[in-house]
Amino acid sequence: MAKQDYYEVLGVSKSATQSEIKKAYRKMAIKYHPDKNPDDKNAEEKFKLCAEAYEVLSDENKKARYDQYGHAAFEGGQGGFGGGGMNMDDIFSQFGDIFGGAFGGGFGGFGGGGQRQARVKGSNLRIRVKLTLEEIANGVEKKVKVRRKVQAEGVTYKTCTTCNGAGQQMRVTNTILGRMQTATTCGTCHGAGEMIGSKPNGSDAQGLIVKEETVSINIPEGVTEGVQLKVGGKGNEAPGKNSISGDLLVLIEEIPHETLKREGSNIHYDLYINFSEAVLGASKEVQTVTGKVKIKIEAGTQSGKILRLKGKGLPSIERYGNGDFLIHVNVWTPQELTKEQRKFFEQMQEDENFSPNPQKSDKSFFEKVKDMFS
Repeated sequence: MAKQDYYEVLGVSKSATQSEIKKAYRKMAIKYHPDKNPDDKNAEEKFKLCAEAYEVLSDENKKARYDQYGHAAFEGGQGGFGGGGMNMDDIFSQFGDIFGGAFGGGFGGFGGGGQRQARVKGSNLRIRVKLTLEEIANGVEKKVKVRRKVQAEGVTYKTCTTCNGAGQQMRVTNTILGRMQTATTCGTCHGAGEMIGSKPNGSDAQGLIVKEETVSINIPEGVTEGVQLKVGGKGNEAPGKNSISGDLLVLIEEIPHETLKREGSNIHYDLYINFSEAVLGASKEVQTVTGKVKIKIEAGTQSGKILRLKGKGLPSIERYGNGDFLIHVNVWTPQELTKEQRKFFEQMQEDENFSPNPQKSDKSFFEKVKDMFS
């Protein structure tokens, strides 16, 4: 089932400003908020989808990738924003400032409308993954070793003594309008409502240790250099029983191919043939990114001719089909000749068959380049 367009989800146009996007998200999220729609699974899913759309469109870099590649730009991750659905706790912790006091104790009032402890999220990790052209063409699962912070075995947490587990501190200030009461995030537990009880030896001040873990990354077909994928929940953990892990951000790098050159979803290949093959014609085997193919060189083929193998290029990350495999034919001129060969070509200098005679149907170099991109 096709995923709904993020602009349609929020009811805005592609030219909408960040202020308009934020306003539209607030309106839609209030409409589908769990506090207003208790036990309504359909409203909950729409609430998550609105947050997912806002998470992408409110970030200029993600928005640019989405405008170029659509939903495919965020495939390959495992859960988390932009790559496999939203998590309620992620929504509340990341977008808590948007609603202000719309739901009692704030946007985090899910499940009762009162005060809600913040779910502390661990920091993200970033890695680079290098891919060959063949891996990009077929998609690949990569297993990488990641050193991430996790809660040490045996660490315990207790209720924060500063806020008594509320995650917030109430402050009263005197103003010309009277006494004003405001709620601020607890400076001791940073909103988690918890603090370290005891921690084992070898862990840091937050009860975390560094652990090496093997993570599987599913990389879709047709990714491009610079695309960033996300594996949800595989970043650093955070302290606290109710904390959530950060994400693993994967930056794609493309390994240059020895003989093939990529241009978007098209692949270019220089094929060299000798003079006899150009005159008499030949059959050649060419290695593409998906396997070997046989091609026929017609008799009388001119140097610079471009052969197009339709659909033999790279798949589009937007799922719009495959690009083409473009073969540039180059006739190799021998640099050393035997006496007999030299004599033959000297005799052919005056032969009409060897005199250049381009036809109107023969396209110029610029026409070939134009056709190549049409």
